[in-house]
Amino acid sequence: MGLIYNAVAGELPLVQRVWTATCEATTGFSSAVKASSMICFARSGDGVTVHLKGPETTGTLMTCPEGWEFFGVELRPGAYLPLYPPSSLTNFRDALLPILPGGRIFLDNWDWEMPTEQNVDVFVNRLVHAGLLIFDPLVDEIRHGERPRGMSERIAQIRFRRATGISHRKFVSIEQARHAAQLLTAGRSIADVVTAGGYYDQSQLARAMRWATGHTPGELRSGISFLAL
Repeated sequence: MGLIYNAVAGELPLVQRVWTATCEATTGFSSAVKASSMICFARSGDGVTVHLKGPETTGTLMTCPEGWEFFGVELRPGAYLPLYPPSSLTNFRDALLPILPGGRIFLDNWDWEMPTEQNVDVFVNRLVHAGLLIFDPLVDEIRHGERPRGMSERIAQIRFRRATGISHRKFVSIEQARHAAQLLTAGRSIADVVTAGGYYDQSQLARAMRWATGHTPGELRSGISFLAL
């Protein structure tokens, strides 16, 4: 079967999705660009590792090793751990959290119970209550085209980059490309996606899809495997 992936909408305000992935056989896939940060747990025969991941600004070819299992949460844009700024985690510069004997996580001089797929939202909620996971509402304002009142454009952009790890311009291009890729994989025509995705022409769409997913629009329409997370 290869890679089996599932995701559901998060039930907490700062969680976009809770997801799981299992590799029944070694499988290659393309990982698409993403603007959100994640907390990811990887389980193999050697135990569990805990990764804090930042945005990814280019589509990347990856391999899922046989027998590995993954689960985690995709955070809402603007949610982040100040101890690990998103800008320091971009493009696979993951922070690996220390694991103590007995399998507990060491974070901020405290040991935390290792979550499972079923209760990872509880782990996230505890981080929020401890003040280790915060949210900057300015990100939502800027995403929706609002100019923060009484704040200069420069300061607003610094705040945005601090909370997301990337510039607002890069954020918009990633969201635009992901939307277009989803339309293509749903079977929409290339001409329709050019218009719906806000691209000038098919050439610009093709360049964006190559950058964002590693595939052409035609390949995406044909059902080629890529992972949006």
